[in-house]
Amino acid sequence: MRHAARSPLLALVMVALVLAEWLWRRRSAGVGYDSRGALASLAVGAGHLVSGALPALVLGGLFASAARWAPVHWPLRDWRTWLVAFFAVELAYYAFHRISHEVRWLWTTHAVHHTPEEMTLLSSIRLGWTNLLSFGWVCYLPLVLAGFDPRMVFALLAFNLHYQFFLHTEAVGRLGPLEWVLNTPSHHRVHHGSNAAYLDCNYGGVLIVFDRLFGTLRTERADEPVRYGLAHPLGTQNPFKLVFLPWRRLMSDMRAAGSLGGALRVAVGRP
Repeated sequence: MRHAARSPLLALVMVALVLAEWLWRRRSAGVGYDSRGALASLAVGAGHLVSGALPALVLGGLFASAARWAPVHWPLRDWRTWLVAFFAVELAYYAFHRISHEVRWLWTTHAVHHTPEEMTLLSSIRLGWTNLLSFGWVCYLPLVLAGFDPRMVFALLAFNLHYQFFLHTEAVGRLGPLEWVLNTPSHHRVHHGSNAAYLDCNYGGVLIVFDRLFGTLRTERADEPVRYGLAHPLGTQNPFKLVFLPWRRLMSDMRAAGSLGGALRVAVGRP
């Protein structure tokens, strides 16, 4: 969302859509709008902007240094480089997102994004503050070492994340043939489901093709309405607790493991 703040037009579009969705939910029978949850998302999103400033500088320097080790450097101004890089970033994002659900250390940062119990556009900005600590950024280093310019990687990743803002809604139904290729609101609603039938799936960013390829695609079922939120809810809308309670639980479980090996197994085990 940091890049959206630099683009007045994009920010204006996002605000207009949030207001339109609020009006739609208020007027739709049986839907409603959780104002406390929306305020919590705004607070967590603001904290993400502030907390992300230093990591952005650190990672910018780290990726620039890594680029110097690349044996080749693909031309930044060649459209073919951008096309290949787009798919490479999509694959790296799929790997990052899937690992974030399968390794508890990374999940502890990512879990905050899954705490909303309504699927609204504002839930898209409920993002963790500890990305540098969770090491998910390691998934993108191979792209730089393969010769893609760090600026290209960051730009495509920003596009990926901004695209996903539009996926966090119940106002858009199934999109027909587009569902075969693109990540859509329907696919992403399933991703946010805490139902046993919907856990750990649909990890794509802009595309859904890697989920199809690696067998992690699931679709909405008429007989299984999506239940949003965590399988084990935190029971709070306090932004600091939303961000840090998962870390507190992880540290407690690691201490209770009784040994360094046991603690490491907890950290790298499934959530």
